[in-house]
Amino acid sequence: MSFPAHYSSDEVYDVVVVGSCMTDLVSFTPRLPKAGETIHGHKFFIGFGGKGANQCIQAARLGAKAAMVSKVGKDSFGDNYIENFKNNGVSTEYVGQTDEASTGVAPITVNDEGQNAIVIIAGANLLLNSEDLEKASRVICCAKVVVCQLEIRPAITLEALKIAHKAGVKTIFNPAPAVADLDPEFYKESDVFCCNETEGAGDSFLGALAFYMAYYPCMELEEMSRRACDIASVSVQSQGTQASYPYRAQLPQELF
Repeated sequence: MSFPAHYSSDEVYDVVVVGSCMTDLVSFTPRLPKAGETIHGHKFFIGFGGKGANQCIQAARLGAKAAMVSKVGKDSFGDNYIENFKNNGVSTEYVGQTDEASTGVAPITVNDEGQNAIVIIAGANLLLNSEDLEKASRVICCAKVVVCQLEIRPAITLEALKIAHKAGVKTIFNPAPAVADLDPEFYKESDVFCCNETEGAGDSFLGALAFYMAYYPCMELEEMSRRACDIASVSVQSQGTQASYPYRAQLPQELF
């Protein structure tokens, strides 16, 4: 399914995600290898991931007018990721490309029980900076909901949350990957502070929650969470991360 993504700088977006883009390199194996061990896998694919991008794609597939603020490399993975955003109706106006680092990648091993082991090479994600946030400040301040995580530099994540919160925008912060010494300022700048254990389904949940916060502001948070869980439960029934995320038309209409 493809959506138009020709947005101008005058556009306002209801859901803005500041965060990461990762190219997933996924191997399926009978079990996770032990240290120093080589085992045979039975399937491999390349997919689109990264916590920020995942959350943005899920919100967009539910019908949110969404924009991504992120950085990818000037490489084939970066080009493909920008095209992926456009195909999902996500604005790429604030997705920068750099030749100083490669697009972030995440080699992932998944065993037959669905447990996974993930290594993140953040690459260009770590080059997202204050200047990039300044360029995107208008859309951040005009959004209904801003979503952030920790796959970019924590200082930049906190700065984005502060920009949004100061403007009265609702903020969702996903403190993942977890850090031991999280700045207490994150708690003050987050309207919703949401941890997750399962990466793909957790991101689907957060993207859905952002959608509900943006479009159903009078709904109780408990009900938003219940509906977001229903949507995330669909994602675990298929392989892949974004590939498993449902579109609105595929879901029971009572969710909306």
